[in-house]
Amino acid sequence: MAKLADYEHADLPCRTKAALRYVDRLTSDAWQIDRAFYDDLRRDLTDDELLDLGIVAMFFNGWQRLIDAFGIVPDHWQEGDALPFGPLKSPGN
Repeated sequence: MAKLADYEHADLPCRTKAALRYVDRLTSDAWQIDRAFYDDLRRDLTDDELLDLGIVAMFFNGWQRLIDAFGIVPDHWQEGDALPFGPLKSPGN
């Protein structure tokens, strides 16, 4: 885990660094991803691998945003407790 803090300079395989670079950019500065960035990634990763990484990264990134929006603290909520964001209401109620 310590290697992840500075993965670019860590003793990790090039493929791992490329994957981390891609996921890091997707979750922070996706609008700055351009053809040159993808061309650089393709030296180590296939298009299928980039797609798979992107889907998984965005699933977890979106899931975390949903958890944050509802104020859910993992392992804190227990069955029977009040929901942290109030009761759910049906549309129209």
